[in-house]
Amino acid sequence: MTTAHPVIDGHNDLPIAFYELCGYDLDAHDLGGSVPQLHTDLPRLRAGNVGAQFWSLWVPQDEHAVRRTFEQLDFVHQLVRRFPETLELATTADEVEAAIKAGRVASLMGMEGGYSIGESLGVLRTMRTLGVRYMTLTHNNNVPWADSATDEAVLGGLNDFGEQVVREMNRIGMLVDLSHVSADTMRHALRVTSAPVIFSHSSARAVCDVPRNAPDDVLETLTGNDGVCMVTFVPFFISQEYVDWVAESDEIAKANGLSPQRPADQQQVAELYGKPKPQVVLADVVKHVEHVREWPGSITSGSAATTTGFPRRPSTCRTFRRTRGCSRPWPSGSGATRTSQSLPEATFCAYCALPTTSRSRRPGAGRAGRAAGRTRPPRRWPLHPR
Repeated sequence: MTTAHPVIDGHNDLPIAFYELCGYDLDAHDLGGSVPQLHTDLPRLRAGNVGAQFWSLWVPQDEHAVRRTFEQLDFVHQLVRRFPETLELATTADEVEAAIKAGRVASLMGMEGGYSIGESLGVLRTMRTLGVRYMTLTHNNNVPWADSATDEAVLGGLNDFGEQVVREMNRIGMLVDLSHVSADTMRHALRVTSAPVIFSHSSARAVCDVPRNAPDDVLETLTGNDGVCMVTFVPFFISQEYVDWVAESDEIAKANGLSPQRPADQQQVAELYGKPKPQVVLADVVKHVEHVREWPGSITSGSAATTTGFPRRPSTCRTFRRTRGCSRPWPSGSGATRTSQSLPEATFCAYCALPTTSRSRRPGAGRAGRAAGRTRPPRRWPLHPR
């Protein structure tokens, strides 16, 4: 199926993962070959029949965010220039189709966090000129003009400048991404926008009740917007059983003065709790895809594995190089477009009870490395729950 309809993946954190691995040094690790420290390299994209990839531009939310976003954007351009036989920069649907027809992976970019424009419509327009095709309005924390799903509500959606941002994105042809934003921000943006919106990596709240997922009323509104909800594979966003397990283990940890985020405490927390961690499987992802497609109209489901960025994935998923098909066939007329029952590798969110675990294994990490006297290099930027 993916041969006829290549996968278009909506969110891949390779840029920040590569920065954390080697500071964007393309000579340090050859992405044209196997890079086992990461979840993405070019051979695995090929093996997974990925036709187009949105590279996520995520940087920390601080005073350096705009500069660091430009640096990450530059990395994507360098990556494409380094591998012209495999990758091709694309900024339009026609360019995506041309790249796929030429046998290359179309490379697109999306900014993850409205703070990357520094409250400047001029920066927003410049990012669009340089090839950025979507912007996630917030990340885990609020921005001055929009509320996040995982922060305390301040505005109840967007303020006047937030509405200006949405309208300007419509005007210049940049997709509004509603992953990470609060449900009220989702609803507000859908009232303001004059163009289709996307959820680049979210799932269905009716199936897994966490604030990062889209409520049913929002999905219903999306049908009239011609928008797309791309289901993610993050266990904390797809399995209610997993979410409940994390919450219960956190309560036990706090009651005993422990932290499930500290590796030294994790074994003790597991012994005190006593319940094994629930297994999250690909069938859990399929439940979200099937729920999203239930609404009539033009809504489609997409693939957004949130590839490269988390330490865990559903147990039935494999890497791009070793993809296995979902055990259940797609229902006829499902409306799922350019998505296959052979889904690409998914990675896990820091909300999965290991929020401080590195998203990529560095040389020297683990028991063998410590026994040999090696230590991890210091992290330049803090890791974050995606």
